[in-house]
Amino acid sequence: MSFFSRLRTNTPVYKNTGSTARDHLASERTYLSWLRTGLGFIALGIAIERFSQLDIPEILATLRHDPALNSAKDKDHLLVGALLGTGAGSIVYGTTRYFTNLRALERGLFKPAYLGVAGSSTLLAGLAGVVYVSAAREHGKGER
Repeated sequence: MSFFSRLRTNTPVYKNTGSTARDHLASERTYLSWLRTGLGFIALGIAIERFSQLDIPEILATLRHDPALNSAKDKDHLLVGALLGTGAGSIVYGTTRYFTNLRALERGLFKPAYLGVAGSSTLLAGLAGVVYVSAAREHGKGER
């Protein structure tokens, strides 16, 4: 007997009447989508952190002793922190939403998630706006 077959879980088994299986599978797909989104934000944050360490202008600025370098590093850390936080928040929200839906579907109910979607959209739009404004300011400073 294999190790995995000895593991007993208390996973409920439902009769597939109506759209029970379809609803649960749709909920699982949505959960996996939230996980993918969260992992994407986390991967982007890690990539920005790693590539910011390999920045050629940074190497040249250290040769010139440019004080603006520390300000750019702080902005990178803020962006990385925001992306990692957004990714972790997406994973936590998706997990919470999945298990809430699971319990609701067991009772034959469903509650739409207006606030979660609206909050996520607002957060991402705000993050994109801050990054855009910051990049526009840096670009404006470089032209002078």
